[in-house]
Amino acid sequence: MKRIFITGAGGQLGLALIELIKDNHEYMLYLTDSRPYTDSNIKKLDITDEDAVQSEISDFHPDIIINCAAMTAVDLCETEQEMAYNINAIGPKYIAKVANDIGAKLIHISTDYVYDGQANSPYTEESITNPTSVYGRTKLAGDNFVMEFCPKSFILNTSGVYGEGKNFVRTMLKLADEERKIRVVSDQTVTPTSARELARAIIFLMETDSYGKYHATCEGSTNWYEFALMIFELSGRKAMVEAINTSEYPTPAKRPAYSVLDNKKLRESHGYYMKGWKEALEEYIIEKGKML
Repeated sequence: MKRIFITGAGGQLGLALIELIKDNHEYMLYLTDSRPYTDSNIKKLDITDEDAVQSEISDFHPDIIINCAAMTAVDLCETEQEMAYNINAIGPKYIAKVANDIGAKLIHISTDYVYDGQANSPYTEESITNPTSVYGRTKLAGDNFVMEFCPKSFILNTSGVYGEGKNFVRTMLKLADEERKIRVVSDQTVTPTSARELARAIIFLMETDSYGKYHATCEGSTNWYEFALMIFELSGRKAMVEAINTSEYPTPAKRPAYSVLDNKKLRESHGYYMKGWKEALEEYIIEKGKML
């Protein structure tokens, strides 16, 4: 039986992983999150506390560690830079060091924000990183620490993740149900990725020894406005939607104009393909049904 230690287990990706793994008797799960949970299966762990990370992971002695923990509030990162660096960079460093000490594999989740968003074709794993926000810079620092301290590591860059909890899909549906006029940017090209599809890719990779950096998003691309329209179409909702430019919706953190990732390494090294973004969205909406 393989022992799997998950940080950020209460987040969208963590919950998707739990759902896919929990009934598989080949795995034993140890779940942690920075927030306290009434669910006794999820233990509280601050990944910025080196002693706690060392103790908690060493005591369980996992075969695989999946780090889903991150400060993903990109605008808050601009004002809380020290907190962002501690969670997105120092925390992964502590986890990587323990993983290396006990010989565990480490899967670390990163972001499309490590790129500058100025490309006009999909970024591959060989593309040069050049983050333009505090969020992107701190995540890249964490990636570098993971690679430095844990050779047996996978870094998965992804984008536009949605699953359980607060996300773009649920926000759009809530606004539609409130019959509010919705303004959505149409000049930011992305690849929305379901947490379940990302979790499937993680489970596939963790059974290999093909360590390194991977892109892991659903296939294809769209913009946030077109994504919103597809959400309403697939859910049968009616909504008043207006396309706007990024300049009309200023935010503290700069958003990448183009952040499409090419899953080149997954495809060419493993023959592994993730679902198209429309197919994954349809699966999500059908499965969640009346909960959305």
